[in-house]
Amino acid sequence: MAEQKPQGAKVLLVDDDASLLKLLAIRIESKGYEVTTCESGITALQILKNQVFDAVITDLRMDEMDGMTLHRQLQSRYPALPVIMMTAHGSIPDAVEATKQGIFAFITKPVDKDELFDSLAKAIEIHGVNADEVIPKSNIVTRSGAMLHLLEQVKLLGPTQVNVLISGASGTGKELLAQAIHQHSHVSEGPFVAINCGAVPGELLESELFGHKKGSFTGAVKDHQGLFQQAQGGTLFLDEIGDMPLNLQVKLLRVLQEKTIRPVGFQEEIPIDVRIVSATHKNLPDAILNQQFREDLYYRLNVVNLKLPPLYERREDISLLAQHFSASIAKRMNQSEKRFASDAMHALVRFDWPGNIRQLQNVVEQVVALTPSEVISEHLVLAALNSNEKNVEPLSLNDAKKEFERDYVINTLKMAGGNVAEGAKLAKRNRSDFYKLIKKHNIDVDNL
Repeated sequence: MAEQKPQGAKVLLVDDDASLLKLLAIRIESKGYEVTTCESGITALQILKNQVFDAVITDLRMDEMDGMTLHRQLQSRYPALPVIMMTAHGSIPDAVEATKQGIFAFITKPVDKDELFDSLAKAIEIHGVNADEVIPKSNIVTRSGAMLHLLEQVKLLGPTQVNVLISGASGTGKELLAQAIHQHSHVSEGPFVAINCGAVPGELLESELFGHKKGSFTGAVKDHQGLFQQAQGGTLFLDEIGDMPLNLQVKLLRVLQEKTIRPVGFQEEIPIDVRIVSATHKNLPDAILNQQFREDLYYRLNVVNLKLPPLYERREDISLLAQHFSASIAKRMNQSEKRFASDAMHALVRFDWPGNIRQLQNVVEQVVALTPSEVISEHLVLAALNSNEKNVEPLSLNDAKKEFERDYVINTLKMAGGNVAEGAKLAKRNRSDFYKLIKKHNIDVDNL
């Protein structure tokens, strides 16, 4: 991963030594950061009410409010904001305590500029620029520009009646995005019901979706209300819709057209009022060509397509998600939260996460369980990543070719500055063929 560039990154510098404050500000600005200075922790908190910063550098020993007190205030109000602590009274106990409290880096005075710049660059690389992690009406934790753009689309789509198809690799959070659509919709007060179509045997899926009448088949010992009826007045989320058997696809298409269902063994139709959101990790256009998915159903479901990026394309979210999972574990276990050492977090951010958010959550669960202290070490994280990498199922040759082709087209377009004609020249393909590749991989040229 390329190092996070400082341009646009905003730093708040806090020190009650006015001359040192001025000198440090000049040094940091020379590296391309935007610096705001103040001489007390109280003033820093006032400034933060009206401005967003990407890192705070503060002295430890200050009158009125010392650096650790300021950090505790920042931790409760802005938990993703990295803090670099300086002190002229550096000692091992101070450094250990600072690390336990979640300080990103601990630097002694006189400040070594290389050490300061290195710590600041890592803080920005790990935590991103201008973080915005609070997403109203959503359980999604993000500061990624691509994800925030996606959530803006969700806000617009929520109140409409259109069917939405969410595409993305396994573990990217498709159900959370479906919940966000529901929470922004006119049926948000109704139920949200989810089913993984690939996890239910085909012969049982019809009964699960539409329900059945007692005695309609062997084992039907009582009437069963299907998920469509359970989701009445709300949203039904059909996850992994690409795994639905063809015979059921025909029946689902009829439900979408007629707005009625017929439970197994029933003669009469039952009207339904349900918002449909579906999701898949498969390439449905390819499945249509292979006669594994109905084209007419695809167009019914895919009125609007939302594509979730893999975690390696939203690295600025990795530290935020890791902290979120650690805090959730602490709350669940009724114990104090364990924090990642800066080099441990750096290792997480550098990893490519083929299993996406689900894999990250599993790794956090593992290292939290195995960490005897309050701080999770780099060594433990690297061991967990090595173990996980061995357990990740390798891509099939076809999927690997598709992934390479998509990455190649995206990188070529980026090199061409988003110009499709120029990208076609770089790829030594005619423009028509290059357009087909862009369409095939659902690449949004405007948002590269």
